[in-house]
Amino acid sequence: MIVLDTTIVTIALPAAQQDLGVSDASRQWVITAYTLAFGGLLLLGGRIADRLGRRRTLIAGILGFAVASGLGGMADSGWMLVAARAGQGVFAALLAPSTLALLMAVFPGPAERARAIGIYSGVLTAGGGIGLVGGGLITSYLDWRWCMYVNIPIALLAALGAVATLPDLPGRTDARIDVLGALTGCGGIAALVYGFSEAGEHGWHTLRVVLCLALAVALLLTFGIAQARLRAPLLPLRILTDRNRSAALATVALATLGLFGVFLFLTYQLQSVMGYSAVKTGLAMLPLVAMNVTAATQMSGRLLPKLPPRLLIVPGLLCAAGSLALLTQLTPHSSYTAVILPAELLLGLGIGTLFGPAVATATSGVAPHDAGIASATVNTAQQTGASIGTALLNTIAASATSTYLADHHGADVLRDATVHGYATAATWALGIMLGTAVLAALSITADPRKSAP
Repeated sequence: MIVLDTTIVTIALPAAQQDLGVSDASRQWVITAYTLAFGGLLLLGGRIADRLGRRRTLIAGILGFAVASGLGGMADSGWMLVAARAGQGVFAALLAPSTLALLMAVFPGPAERARAIGIYSGVLTAGGGIGLVGGGLITSYLDWRWCMYVNIPIALLAALGAVATLPDLPGRTDARIDVLGALTGCGGIAALVYGFSEAGEHGWHTLRVVLCLALAVALLLTFGIAQARLRAPLLPLRILTDRNRSAALATVALATLGLFGVFLFLTYQLQSVMGYSAVKTGLAMLPLVAMNVTAATQMSGRLLPKLPPRLLIVPGLLCAAGSLALLTQLTPHSSYTAVILPAELLLGLGIGTLFGPAVATATSGVAPHDAGIASATVNTAQQTGASIGTALLNTIAASATSTYLADHHGADVLRDATVHGYATAATWALGIMLGTAVLAALSITADPRKSAP
């Protein structure tokens, strides 16, 4: 539900904009309000979960997300929809860390935890693809408002399941909330996410982008200095100083960067260049989702208890790199079956194989009272990677397109330039994915099978 809402509204946005009379300058806030609140408040949400108890915050997050979704579906103006999306982001920041922390508590054994994290990772990364499919179907055959209402039955079923099955683990009511850390850390992440989002829309040299990124650096530096000195920090630095954990978090962020970049460019290639409808585009993305879920549940989840994480993470990154290598060969005449389908299958296999072991490494060995904030750190890495990936690769593609247009002329030059931009961005993403594979191979040496649960 959390990841689905990152992409489903993207497909529904043109219809919502027309219905509510939202200007072109303001429409981006329907997307940004959610990612900003979600990414900015994740660390605080994780610490609140540690303090109040994960089941309690999980249920509160689920019900709050449902209410915000209902208000978004009933929106009669642009500002009301933006406010509802911000509300979704706030409750998602409470919900996401509680989910992973509870999963770690309910499945303490290495084998069953590996299987559970495999399923979790498959569902998580599949949410983006399902959002594309669902957004196209709902917008075409129902109404854009149902892209918001669809969360309500999901949330009610999840809340009932949480009440009926999950243990009510006590929180640490004596723990303090680090106010300075909340302001600097959450503010820094929010400024970073917003800065990269704006860069994708307006370019890197605009004043607002430069100011946002400068503010993000200042706040995050202040946050790091404060966390090293406080007795009860929002993010204990012991979570980040472990080499395996920090390398796994970097792997999650960089792999998500490539994943969301591919989602973006495949959607444009299929719709703008190949003329697919929104529904057909969503259906064309289904093999990626299916392969991702299969790899996460049937391969990664089964093999992680038997192999060191590095032996799954590195091959997964190389499979994803193979997908990007295919996409560097995109042309306006590339066929779906010859180029795009193999790229989707390779990407689904790679992401599904690497995410489970990376998340397991990033959360293993954490003290029970830090489980919520450790889970929030994983989610922050994913959210930041998605935001940076979308902005960075979109900017690279736009720059390559402009350069191509300046050097070429002809009847179809705009289409050729656009696809050239996608291929150039895929080349950069390929380099990032190969670099991440090297990082993981050299830095992730942990083997959770040798640790006591």
